[in-house]
Amino acid sequence: MTISSLQKSYKDKELSPRELMQQIKEKIEIHKDNPIWIHVLSEDELEPYLKRLESSDVDSLPLYGVPFAIKDNIDLKDIPTTAACPDYSYVPDKSAYVVEQLINAGAIPVGKTNLDQFATGLVGTRSPYGACQNSINAEYISGGSSSGSAVSVALDMALFSLGTDTAGSGRVPAAFNNLVGVKPSKGILSTSGVVPACRSLDCVSIFAKNSEDASRVLDIAISFDESDPYSRVMPDVKHNVKSPFSFAIVKQEQLKFFEDNEAEELYKKAVKHFEMMGGKALEIDFSPMLEAANLLYYGPWVTERYVALKDMVETKPESFMDVTKTIVLSGKTKSAEDYFNAEYKIKAYKRQADILMKNIDFALTPTTGTIYTIDEVNADPIELNSNLGYYTNFMNLLDFSAYAIPAGFRKNGLPFGVTLFAEAFEDRKLINYGKLFTSKDFNV
Repeated sequence: MTISSLQKSYKDKELSPRELMQQIKEKIEIHKDNPIWIHVLSEDELEPYLKRLESSDVDSLPLYGVPFAIKDNIDLKDIPTTAACPDYSYVPDKSAYVVEQLINAGAIPVGKTNLDQFATGLVGTRSPYGACQNSINAEYISGGSSSGSAVSVALDMALFSLGTDTAGSGRVPAAFNNLVGVKPSKGILSTSGVVPACRSLDCVSIFAKNSEDASRVLDIAISFDESDPYSRVMPDVKHNVKSPFSFAIVKQEQLKFFEDNEAEELYKKAVKHFEMMGGKALEIDFSPMLEAANLLYYGPWVTERYVALKDMVETKPESFMDVTKTIVLSGKTKSAEDYFNAEYKIKAYKRQADILMKNIDFALTPTTGTIYTIDEVNADPIELNSNLGYYTNFMNLLDFSAYAIPAGFRKNGLPFGVTLFAEAFEDRKLINYGKLFTSKDFNV
């Protein structure tokens, strides 16, 4: 089901939003052993949304009756926000700005989804509510931190969902669940009403099953929010796909697949596929990106996590999972000297990256080099989580836009994904190239 096909069903009187929500409730019940949801809206909580739609025309609302899931570090009015920490829970009196935009457009919130606690992790296992299972193979991780948001869409409990993406949380779960994932340019989607991870880097992300739906939701979600000091205006520019085009790929010696040979072959296949679409692959030195990535968790930006949670981590440390607490407290000792030294490095890396990206349309990387089982991550949570961020951690530090797309399957049925990235505000261009890629037969 797509947004267009759903709304056609509404127009043809084949389905109503009320009937669809009942079907979704049944699917949620089927998968109740997978901790996808922290809070599913009750019938009473859903009623105001359904009543509004029943008194509206399908054509009057661009997202009429479209069910969506909300990561539980993003506020929904009158529904608890926990950030996967029960002691942190509060009930907001208004929805996050981006949630308001979507509801105003007719979308129906299904509920709040599970996540790595305080959006700290790329695995989906760091939650007291349970480790979210991969939608294809329950032994494997869902990816995080936006774990439940991705799995809910993959299992047809929502047509799209909201996540957040500071280090890769809107891209890694997309790759692991065969979805598209929009990591927008910083600031074009408001973060008002979002529990901060790294406030200066946080982005609200979008999961969907296809580029058409992702693009449609993005266009509605983009809105300048004057109450958000990090909000930026999206320039009104056209982003047409051209042919021929050029795209950057990672130097062979800088590629890492962590012994996942099938992932390596699928990346090569994706490169070939873009070439057959009219692209010219240009191998570039990814050193500036990789050096920047190391600064996200080992540099002073981790102090933003400590600042956001200082009162609670100092007074109620027992409320945190051990791995979350370790990461948050690691930000306590960073100094102003550390920050400025890192800031100077980031400016240099950004300049180098911009030079490398000049005259190319986008860069193409694996979204992740591999995937792990839940047991593997539990046995080695820090290093394996770090491996998953190899191609993602630099993105917001260097102010890139990014789009994760499916790119085939391993022999065991688990999906592989690639990510297109470019300068800030080139989001629609990336989606257009991604749409062209996924619309073609991948067996080249």
